[in-house]
Amino acid sequence: MPAPDSTATTTTTTTAAAPATATALAAHENAPLRVAVIVGSVREGRQGPAVTEWFLRAAQTHGGLDMDVIDLAGIDLPLAMPGWGGAPSARAAAALADVTPRLAAADAFVVVTPEYNHSFPAALKNLIDWHHAQWHAKPVGFVSYGGLGGGLRAVEQLRLIFAELHAMTVRDSVSLHGPWSGLGEDGAPRDTAVAEGAVKGMIGQLTWWGRVLRAARTTRPYQG
Repeated sequence: MPAPDSTATTTTTTTAAAPATATALAAHENAPLRVAVIVGSVREGRQGPAVTEWFLRAAQTHGGLDMDVIDLAGIDLPLAMPGWGGAPSARAAAALADVTPRLAAADAFVVVTPEYNHSFPAALKNLIDWHHAQWHAKPVGFVSYGGLGGGLRAVEQLRLIFAELHAMTVRDSVSLHGPWSGLGEDGAPRDTAVAEGAVKGMIGQLTWWGRVLRAARTTRPYQG
């Protein structure tokens, strides 16, 4: 049995920690949700930036979001990776110094992706594979475009990959069908009512999961 003074010390420490935890939770609850928006296409003539700009305009109307656009066309991340436990090359280290802290700081992600050959771009998979813990216990939403399927086949494959990385993909996504005819020159969908309704649904789910998981990571860090 511990001495009485030892018991008192334990009780005092526990009591003092409770207000600190409550304060941290309140701060997280009121802070904007940090969302990294990843532009997955690097192809010349791509529509990804225009689609992303439209999405940002539609999403910002919901408020409470701090958007950080990560355009993979501007990140010189090589395909060659070091062996297990090895150090990245100088070129890779420079690219990672820019993008990795931004992924780590994000509370949630939105991936803007086209559909190439029933799948998604290699540059996007490369970014995903260079990281691991940065995805853990965070929600992922999707904005896809391409052909009659609206990029949905790319999204379904990405769901499997993010599940392996301990991320939580939200059910609803934004899919833009026939981008060559369904989008205007500014990248905005011609059928704005349907597309903006899809953004509202996806952002609502992303925000709920983002805030809940952020609070959970604060009180009980994810162990994987």
